[in-house]
Amino acid sequence: MIYDIELNSAAHYPVSGIVELSPLIEQAGFGAFWKGESNSTDPLILLAGIAARTKTLKLGTAIYHIYGRSAVTLGIQSATLQDLSGGRLLLGLGVANKTIAAWHGGVFDRPLRRAQEYIHILREVAKGERVEYQGEMYSTGTRFQLSWKPSHPTFPVYLAGLGPQMTKLVGKISDGVFINMATPATIKEIAARVHEGAREAGRDPKDVKIIAKVRVSMNPDRQLARSRLRQVLTFYNIADHYRDMLKASGFEAEVNTIGEAFKAGGFKAASAKMTDEYMDKLPVIPATSVQEIKDRLQPFVEAGVDRLIVPYVPVTEPVIDDARRFVEAWGKS
Repeated sequence: MIYDIELNSAAHYPVSGIVELSPLIEQAGFGAFWKGESNSTDPLILLAGIAARTKTLKLGTAIYHIYGRSAVTLGIQSATLQDLSGGRLLLGLGVANKTIAAWHGGVFDRPLRRAQEYIHILREVAKGERVEYQGEMYSTGTRFQLSWKPSHPTFPVYLAGLGPQMTKLVGKISDGVFINMATPATIKEIAARVHEGAREAGRDPKDVKIIAKVRVSMNPDRQLARSRLRQVLTFYNIADHYRDMLKASGFEAEVNTIGEAFKAGGFKAASAKMTDEYMDKLPVIPATSVQEIKDRLQPFVEAGVDRLIVPYVPVTEPVIDDARRFVEAWGKS
């Protein structure tokens, strides 16, 4: 099992602080550092800074959405970071949602086809191939080719997926599925669909990796550890796609209760309905020690996950100091 870390959830970590912390993250034994995107700091810029301070730590986007930049642009960026880091990029992509698409002047439509074409273009660009793509969703024009020969022309491309169609597509075209906010039982269901898609495409299912996130907080006061995780979970219980997945996972009554509270009284009212009992059934771990975290991650390991990303949710200020204590404790465990 490979354990990775993400510093992104529920708090703004100063980017300079993360870069300074990155050698300690590498020394603590984490396999990769992941950074997500929405209206947060930019993943590839931050990962470039981390690349300069580390030697073996993998550098992941979890996730970059396809509406924020053209496939050609991301191909150029990926090839650049690959050369800078010595081939350590793990590229996680997602098709996002209507809100994020609109932020970038895009239209959220035909997500399966968009994902297929986008991944094809960026892979060809990053390899240094001439790209003259004319598809249903994207066109690159003619005669594009990198001006240099990339030293590390290939890298894993993972695709976020929840629903049946997208997860089967993952198995057909990508190197793995990226799963967020899923219980071990749901992870098994998603993995089965991914592997089915791989078999349909004539691929070995073992070559398609299962990557999942389990958010954690750590503090001697367990209720304090719960506090920020409660905020995170409230958001996912009212968010499109995730709300539906949680209902399908057997939590329809809880999701409906939180949703009704949100409509009536806003986020604070919704958060008040996020009970400890419900929280303990979801993929979050409010813990008092690293050993407790590792013990409670075992059901996810047994669900067939290949890489477990542990997004650390801080509960005290300054947040970078809270994260440093967690990283140091992980390294000693």
